[in-house]
Amino acid sequence: MNALVLDTNALISFVTDRDLVQQAKIGVVIEKASRAEASLLCPQNVLTEFVYVMTRVYGIESKRIATMIVDFMDLPGVEVVDKLDYSKLFALWPSRIPEYGDAAIAAVCLARKGSAVVTFDRKLRASLRGARVPLAAME
Repeated sequence: MNALVLDTNALISFVTDRDLVQQAKIGVVIEKASRAEASLLCPQNVLTEFVYVMTRVYGIESKRIATMIVDFMDLPGVEVVDKLDYSKLFALWPSRIPEYGDAAIAAVCLARKGSAVVTFDRKLRASLRGARVPLAAME
């Protein structure tokens, strides 16, 4: 089973109604993970960014965000990745991927053979293409 590496904006699209098309697309991915039909890797920095955005942009109470994260992490196909291959990360950042958090996501993807990044972020998609990091077909 190939793994999909989750970007923050995909997770935010799942839990908000900001873009219903994106929400439906990522919903399919997360539903597959919930049935253990897909492996979904979530870099730890994605959770940090998720908490920040949900708190600062959406004004969601921390307790509710914690419940969302725990429920997400409890899905059978979800694996939170705390360990980074720093040689891969620094081979990408800042020269090929300008954002550190994005380079961390790419490093997680490159460390897991056969994986691809799930993101709706056009800027990140362009950086990943330029760095030859596999992308999941989402758009």
